[in-house]
Amino acid sequence: MSSIEIGLWSFPVLITLILLRVPIGAAMLATGMIGTYLVLGRWTPILGQMKALAWNTNANYSLSIIPLFLLMGQFAARGGMSQALFNAAAAFLGHRKGGVAMAAVGASAGFGSICGSSLATAATMAQVALPELKRKGYDGGLSTAALAAGGTLGILIPPSVVLVIYAILAEQNIAKLFLAAFVPGIIAALSYLVVIAIYVRLKPESAGHSDRLAWRDRMPALIAVWPVVAIFLTVVGGIYLGFFTPTQAAAIGAVATGLVALINGGLDPKSLLACFKETAISTGMIFFIILGASVFNSFLAFSRLPQVGAEWVTAQGFAPMTVLIIILVLYIIFGCIMDSLSMIVLTIPIFFPIVTAMDFGMSPEHFAIWFGILVLMVAEIGMITPPVGLNLFIISAMARDVPIRETYKGIVPFVTADLLRIVLLTAFPIISIFLV
Repeated sequence: MSSIEIGLWSFPVLITLILLRVPIGAAMLATGMIGTYLVLGRWTPILGQMKALAWNTNANYSLSIIPLFLLMGQFAARGGMSQALFNAAAAFLGHRKGGVAMAAVGASAGFGSICGSSLATAATMAQVALPELKRKGYDGGLSTAALAAGGTLGILIPPSVVLVIYAILAEQNIAKLFLAAFVPGIIAALSYLVVIAIYVRLKPESAGHSDRLAWRDRMPALIAVWPVVAIFLTVVGGIYLGFFTPTQAAAIGAVATGLVALINGGLDPKSLLACFKETAISTGMIFFIILGASVFNSFLAFSRLPQVGAEWVTAQGFAPMTVLIIILVLYIIFGCIMDSLSMIVLTIPIFFPIVTAMDFGMSPEHFAIWFGILVLMVAEIGMITPPVGLNLFIISAMARDVPIRETYKGIVPFVTADLLRIVLLTAFPIISIFLV
């Protein structure tokens, strides 16, 4: 069997292991090591590689931004910021048709701006918003679907952990990618509000009614979110203006959210230790996935599959946009069986050389940024599509009185909006890169 054939066979083997519930990091690590042995015929290079690869991969200075952003999300969840965001959004939107569900999406967007994790955003906002949605008489399918979709804004609106990983893999500037993701992230949030508005008009019984609040009652709720705004402007604004690096900004954000949580009474020695523990667990999981992907991608390099694949695609004379659309469709399919982070670390080293070898009529940097935003958007769809829509599972576990099939029905309009947004961003790259 040739090295190319071994490389091709590695994918069905890897997918099989994932479907058998083998942790994705372990699946990639095992497949990569065995594949390297089959290509090279001996274990010595693999053992030599593993001796240094774990250190060389995880000692990357840019990766230090990940635990800091995760810690910032932990502090924000315990500091009452999610509740303040939801109260402020509900004060201004709650009286409209579907307003409380819209408030949940708006609060998710705000929380995502200081969190960077889709799962953390979905879980935190569900704790805050689900009781209120139920109390106001909202349909269970609409409530859970809106929260699951809103949770994806955690990786769409900067700062985003997944976007950091893409930047490292594609060797791109993190600050520029954050800037490019801002407008598409806002478009995503607005599209979800439009979906809710249409949904409740087609199904009036799916949403309850709330009274309009006077302005004097709205202002306290608005004032309560000033820490979120201040932290977001400091972290993201500081990165954009060049005051500090993304890693420095993440450290400042973690300290700031920790102080807010402490002042608000959300932190004590026990909860502080819990924040560190959860951050360590999540960081370890992410770093192990990155290590497994590094071994697997090293094996693919030995097999020469990515190079041969890029040469084959170029030789076929396919239009660049055709190749891009095929890749995006593959991402949607992969998203049904893999989480977004695993999908990014596994596929970018394969797909990125293929698309960068083609002419899309823009500079290499602008293309890399545009492609990264498209990949991020498509990866986000996988968080809310069955059977492995992690956001759906999290929300369903917290809303045990809502059948999972109702959540699946409710999520369809949101996925449709996502697909339309992908078409828009693909057709008009300027939306993603004009700020850059």
